[in-house]
Amino acid sequence: MNGTPLKQVPTRVVEWALPYWTRGEAGRQTPSDLFRVLYAGWLAAFVLKVLGSSWDVSWHFRWLRDDLAPPHLLNTVGTAIAVALTIVHWYTGYGVDRASSRLIVWGTGVFLIAIPLDLINHRVNGIDITAWSPSHALLFVGTALMLAGVIRGWYLGSGRYAEISGGRRALVLGGLFAFFLENAHFPEQHQEYGVLELASWDRGQPYAEPTLLNFAADQMGRAVDRAMVLKFSLPVPDAVYSVYAGVFGVAILVFARVMTGRRLTATTITAGYLAYRCLIWPLLVGGGFPPSAIPFFFLLAGIGVDLAFLVPIRLLRPLAGGVLATAGVYGGLMAQDRLLEAPPYAPGAWPYALAGLVVVWYAVEWFAGRKGLTAADAEARDAREKPAADSGSPVSTSPV
Repeated sequence: MNGTPLKQVPTRVVEWALPYWTRGEAGRQTPSDLFRVLYAGWLAAFVLKVLGSSWDVSWHFRWLRDDLAPPHLLNTVGTAIAVALTIVHWYTGYGVDRASSRLIVWGTGVFLIAIPLDLINHRVNGIDITAWSPSHALLFVGTALMLAGVIRGWYLGSGRYAEISGGRRALVLGGLFAFFLENAHFPEQHQEYGVLELASWDRGQPYAEPTLLNFAADQMGRAVDRAMVLKFSLPVPDAVYSVYAGVFGVAILVFARVMTGRRLTATTITAGYLAYRCLIWPLLVGGGFPPSAIPFFFLLAGIGVDLAFLVPIRLLRPLAGGVLATAGVYGGLMAQDRLLEAPPYAPGAWPYALAGLVVVWYAVEWFAGRKGLTAADAEARDAREKPAADSGSPVSTSPV
């Protein structure tokens, strides 16, 4: 595209893409330039969705909901890109195997169904008092399925191209898992914003606008008082925050470590997620939006996951890792609560988090091994497939 006038770029892109627009079954050989464009598109879509979502949750702790609010519009652009990519994968069969395509199609379908259901829910019930509502859960589940399909597609396909190095392959895979972690952790941001919202009320300077507080109070059928603000800010039991993070959040880090096979994978993913939260925090607060507690404790959990993979006996790894990661979650929350601010987390719930994590950790390693989704499986598959793929790959003519 070098030297091409800007007004001619759309024409050149269409000319490049049209030859690929042919019906095909999932798993067909994908030219390297098309593969890179498809997954660059997915990264762009998820970046926009994350930015919109981060802005959205902060927005809803200050103002009444608005369907056409800027965060929703930004998220919609990311969703539109994701839908377009889903159609491309489904119709052409490029860039994915059958299972990846099904996950992406089902995830996109669930997400699109959840949007009108969420709108109807808000029309009938007013504002959603919690991010943990059923209509919101469908949005998270749909995004998770979509991400699972993209992760599988990249994991299986990227090793076939010599120009995609092992480091780049692991970097993108880790980035996709960071998006997965963000999506899974998203509902817990309600508590991370809520704990500071309640504190702002106690100081006599609530972050939420009076219209939002009055609307929430009318919905609950009570006056605007501390009990109402408590229910609005922290509507789920305290144990939910730490148990959910300690089981599902850590399980995502375990899966990422198994698939990449790289040391410090879990630590790097959590550090990247926290870096993003630290970057977006001053931008939101500087723009007049409420602040949130940042889950710094997750870094200790990520370190615990990586340390567990130093255990040479595979059957003992989930036990050791469960202890290390659970200690990281609850010890980190305790330290964060004393030094900074942390959501309520019910310290006595740690045995449930530990037991749940150990069971899920065993399940993750068993599933990854059974389905050929480990780093060792990837190396063996690449050794078989890359020579044939290289010999048949066309010269790159990508417009990006």
